[in-house]
Amino acid sequence: MNMQYNRKLPIPKDIKEQFPVSEKMAQVKAQRDEEIKAVFVGESDKFLLIIGPCSADHREPVLDYIGRLRTVQDKVADKILIIPRIYTNKPRTTGDGYKGMLHQPDPDKKPDMLEGILAIRDLHMEALRDYGFSCADEMLYPENHRYLSDLLAYVAVGARSAENQQHRLVASGLDEPVGMKNPTSGDLTVMMNSITAGQHPHTFLYRGWEVESKGNPLTHAILRGYTDFAGKNVSNYHYEDLVKLHDMYAKTNLVNPAAIVDTNHANSGKKYLEQIRIAKEVAFSRNQNADIKHLVKGLMIESYIEDGAQKMDEHVYGKSITDPCLGWEKTERLILDLADML
Repeated sequence: MNMQYNRKLPIPKDIKEQFPVSEKMAQVKAQRDEEIKAVFVGESDKFLLIIGPCSADHREPVLDYIGRLRTVQDKVADKILIIPRIYTNKPRTTGDGYKGMLHQPDPDKKPDMLEGILAIRDLHMEALRDYGFSCADEMLYPENHRYLSDLLAYVAVGARSAENQQHRLVASGLDEPVGMKNPTSGDLTVMMNSITAGQHPHTFLYRGWEVESKGNPLTHAILRGYTDFAGKNVSNYHYEDLVKLHDMYAKTNLVNPAAIVDTNHANSGKKYLEQIRIAKEVAFSRNQNADIKHLVKGLMIESYIEDGAQKMDEHVYGKSITDPCLGWEKTERLILDLADML
C-alpha cells in the first residue's frame, strides 16, 4: 500500500478515560438530550437552531461565540433551543485544503491527528462544562465518532456522505438525532433512502467488531439546496419544497417525520447574508401551514463573530477561514426576530 503508518492512535475508550465527563456535565447533557428528542418526536413546540461557524478553526473565538449564544439562549428559552455547531471535521470537495481542527488544531501548523483528537474533545467538553451546551458536529469519519459520542447533542451527515453505506449504518446505531443532508445533485430520494437506512436495524462491521444496531428513530432530513446539471445553485427551502418533502414522508413508514433547513450552502448560493431572509421565510411558511410547522423542526445557520470569510493567513479574530458566515450582531438580531415570529 502506498501509505506510511506514522503511529498508532489511542482508542476512544482510552481518550474518554483520560478526559472524562463529570457527573454534572453528564446530567446537563442528559437533560438537553431529552429536550431535543421531545422536539423531534413532536412533544415540544420549541424551534431548533443548529448554529455556529462553518468550521471550528480556533478555540478562543469559538468559545467566545458560544458564550454569546448562551446569553441569547436565556432570552429565547421559551421558544428556541440552540445547539451550537462545533464542526471539527471539514469536508473538502477535492480533498485539498484545511480539513478542520481534527487534522490541524492549529491551522498555521502541520496536521497532527493526536493533538487534533485531544483538541476537539477539549473544545466540546468546555462548551458543555462552562456554558451548558452539548453541541453538534458533522460525522465526516464514522469510525471517529466515539471520541465525542458522550458529548454530542446532534450529528449531521453531509451531502457527499449521505449515500455512503458506512455513514448510514453507523447513524442507525447512534442515540442522538442524525440529520441526513440531501445530496449535491438534489435527489431527495437519496436522502429519504438514507433516513430509512438510519432508522432501521443492521448488522455490520465497525472498528474491527461485528456490531448490531437497533435503528435510530431520530434520523431525519436536512435540506441544503443543490447544484443542477449546469452548475447552478438551486434552493429547496421554499413553501412548495417543504410541502413536497411532507408528501414524500407521508408515502413512507418512517417515524418522527422531521426536517432541518440549512440556510447556507446551495440554498443561499453561499451568499451568507441571504441566510437572514431564508430563515424568516421558513418561519413564515411554518406559520401558514400546520403540516410544515409539524415537519420543520429548525434551521441550520452558519454564523461566527465577524461577517464573511478570510484567507488562512489573514488572522482576523472570529472570522471564518472556510465558508462565509453571518456575523454576531446580525446573528443575535436574527435569533430575537425568529423568536418573535414563532
